[in-house]
Amino acid sequence: MELLANKAPLAEEMPSVPLVVIVGPTASGKSALALSIAERWHGEIVNCDSVQVYRGFDIGTGKVPAEERRRVPHHLLDCVEPEQVFTAGDYRREALQALESIRERQRLPILVGGTGLYLRALLVGLFEGPQRSESVRARLTRIAARHPSPPDAQTGCNSRPGRFLHPLLERLDPAAARRIHPRDRQKIIRALEVCLLARQPISALWARGRTGLRSFETIKIGLNPDRTQLQGRINRRVETMFAGGLLDEVRVLLARPDGQRLKPLEALGYRQACAVLCGEIPLEDAVRETQAATRQYAKRQMTWFRREADVNWFAGFGNDPEIRRQVLEWLGSKLKAPQSAPVAAGYFRSPEPESRWVGAPTRSEEWE
Repeated sequence: MELLANKAPLAEEMPSVPLVVIVGPTASGKSALALSIAERWHGEIVNCDSVQVYRGFDIGTGKVPAEERRRVPHHLLDCVEPEQVFTAGDYRREALQALESIRERQRLPILVGGTGLYLRALLVGLFEGPQRSESVRARLTRIAARHPSPPDAQTGCNSRPGRFLHPLLERLDPAAARRIHPRDRQKIIRALEVCLLARQPISALWARGRTGLRSFETIKIGLNPDRTQLQGRINRRVETMFAGGLLDEVRVLLARPDGQRLKPLEALGYRQACAVLCGEIPLEDAVRETQAATRQYAKRQMTWFRREADVNWFAGFGNDPEIRRQVLEWLGSKLKAPQSAPVAAGYFRSPEPESRWVGAPTRSEEWE
């Protein structure tokens, strides 16, 4: 893993500079909008997608092509080997280093991606807990495997992999068990891991609070395109992925000595492509399954990002010329405002005049 050298924490007395954050569902044009903003204000883009950090995972993640990356500096793309574990804590550490390097060059940092957990880890911070332990996780996984839940009546699959572990968490940390759904195996294992390693409940560590992002003034932009149009774009994107070489990309990854154990191959599209190459499902079924799963993922993303505070929502796609005009004008008014010393001193190139912004999505919309 190519990690930047550790530096001292950002000093609280340093003047705040703007940090533009672009959120929204997959296929909403976040990357295209980020490029437009970066070219207007001499910006640099920081990836916030949990799969795009991995080398070799390009087609299935919709990673920005190399020729477009040459237009604007990008950070945290292709920085992790496929076999390596990369956690939200790892992401926060590397993103902080990237932001500081951008600040030193007096460029505008632009954070873009759809992984809400990574965004929250960076902006809000993480609790101070023990590092991930593969041995403890393996032991907990073996325990769960020895006590499987009854198979689902329709699919025949184990539909509740955390069924045994959740009661164990209830005994060790009742407060955490109340907050974690019995089917959320990943969070259950992390909570138990912390209890075993820290010798105290994870809920006690939560109660100590977190250290959020300092010395940056966050300007959040949200893309909220029409649901039907987004679904059509998702369907077409998936078809293009499979037609454009996704199976070949996955074939190369599976050919590695550790190919069957690569965690990123469980991501959307890659999981279905693996099933095709293993002869488990036909290509047509893989495309339909990926389309349906991606539409559901987009819905979950909107539910997550709706909880983000102070997001300025725009009703359209990031590569739509009208939406791009609205965002650039609105952002120009924010960057010209006397928010901080660097901005007031002409830290960035002056953009075009002020504008309006389109209201945020509400729970009455059809995303629910």
